[in-house]
Amino acid sequence: MALRPRIRPFVCLLKILIVKPSSLGDVIQSLPVLRLLKRKHPDSEVHWWLAEGLFPLLDGDPDIDRLIPFNRDDWKSFRGLRRLTSTLRETRARQYDLVIDLQGLARSGVLSWLTRGAVTVGIDLRSEGARMFYDRAVARPAEPHAVDWYLNVARSLDLDLDAEFNWIPVRQLQRDEILRSHPLRGKRIIGVVPGARWTNKRWPVDHFQDAMDRMRAPKTAFAIIGGSEDREFADSLTQRKDAVDLLGQTSLPQMIEWVRRCDLVITNDTGPMHVAAALSKPTVGLFGPTRPDQTGPYGQVRNCLRVELPCAPCMKSSCNFDRKLACLTDISPLAVSETARRLLA
Repeated sequence: MALRPRIRPFVCLLKILIVKPSSLGDVIQSLPVLRLLKRKHPDSEVHWWLAEGLFPLLDGDPDIDRLIPFNRDDWKSFRGLRRLTSTLRETRARQYDLVIDLQGLARSGVLSWLTRGAVTVGIDLRSEGARMFYDRAVARPAEPHAVDWYLNVARSLDLDLDAEFNWIPVRQLQRDEILRSHPLRGKRIIGVVPGARWTNKRWPVDHFQDAMDRMRAPKTAFAIIGGSEDREFADSLTQRKDAVDLLGQTSLPQMIEWVRRCDLVITNDTGPMHVAAALSKPTVGLFGPTRPDQTGPYGQVRNCLRVELPCAPCMKSSCNFDRKLACLTDISPLAVSETARRLLA
């Protein structure tokens, strides 16, 4: 039961706060809620509570009026608590008509409630107990994918799910920058994303190498996408003559424009995979401990490859199987290259 069960009726929303601080993939997947809100309420003012490291993703977005910095470590120090208290005081003073918690954690539920918006709506992660802080808790729909859950929130707000929207608008400046730095005219570009936050979500680099060898062609280039932290285990991929080394070389907006430029993306379960799906790029998703039906590339779950094992998907960040990482290592480079060729055809 909500602590504030009232739901004040509204016709025109003036101020909306979206609480979805992280991570990259989760924020990308939740963007349809923002787009549909602005289609129905074009004059509304939308603020987004976002991890500071992800500001480049939404800074300058045409549908967002203000980004509010979130730091998850603010709970751990006196200085951080003062900063968090100040932020809460500012958000409460703005008197939001609607607060939408798309994180669904106990912490985000408390923060959403403390903003004291007129109506608070959130996703119902029952294990977290955040629902007690909402006026309206939205259950997971029959379709288990995260995007469908976010769309269920939109449905609960009477938004038109059939309205057309641009999931990730073009950043023309960054697009022009990468075109100047790497013309690659007339070439087919295959994006390769070898990294992932969990080490047991990383398909072996030698498997990537093998799949790329099988797809080598005169007019094909491989864009190796990732952060500088990926270089220690994936640098061998960038040494190829047909590879464009982007590890740690791009800003977040530039990475997105590189994905937009790709003809196909081969990727682990990580943020750029969701960028590719949002941009409707053919995507080969490599899955081990996680579930593609919940977190796979939206609309392309059929293109995900995984191995049936008694322990998979375990949803754990470390592997305890007697054959370490077999859920990933048993995905063959041949299967990946054949799936990629089918999608390119």
